[in-house]
Amino acid sequence: MLTMKERRPAIRTLRGWAISVLREVGAIIECDEHGWMQNRTDPHARERALDIARQDPPPGFSADEAVAEMREILDCIDDSCPECPPEAS
Repeated sequence: MLTMKERRPAIRTLRGWAISVLREVGAIIECDEHGWMQNRTDPHARERALDIARQDPPPGFSADEAVAEMREILDCIDDSCPECPPEAS
């Protein structure tokens, strides 16, 4: 039986590509209720995303550009949704 490797969707910007990869590896998730992206602070997922950026950057971009964009996105996404109430301790 012939199997095909699943292709990533065509993304038009470096930022869109980076967000797609970060979601794919589980480094970021989306709040189910409000849609805000949340950083899972998972060091293994973060490293997998950075490895993908180093080894397979999107066409037209260098590995350094791809890694820099990943890091910028991870630095600006918080680990909680700004619209969800804080959890009671």
